[in-house]
Amino acid sequence: MEISASDRDLIAVMRRYFAAQAELESLKAQLEAARQAAGKAIGVFYDPRQNAEHAAELQRSHRLREEMASLMQRAEAWGRAASGAEEHDRSAAEAEPEEWGSFENQADALFGA
Repeated sequence: MEISASDRDLIAVMRRYFAAQAELESLKAQLEAARQAAGKAIGVFYDPRQNAEHAAELQRSHRLREEMASLMQRAEAWGRAASGAEEHDRSAAEAEPEEWGSFENQADALFGA
């Protein structure tokens, strides 16, 4: 079975999605451990304006979430396009027998079979 360029693109998108997800989970665990060690309230610790020490990591977590959302939108668009193409192929396949039947009826009428 050969993989199309479109399928390879989807695979690359999903690999990046899962890599970003793993990175985000690791970052969240590190941040939560730091928050608990510092004894800070959630609202204060996770606000980059109030937590300069971890602001870069907090912003990184936001960028990862945005990247994951963007990647998922790309994958969903690919899925919609693929299902649209499958629906078109299925419609064409279902239309074939009727077209052939009509052709056969015309041929029978024309040639007196």
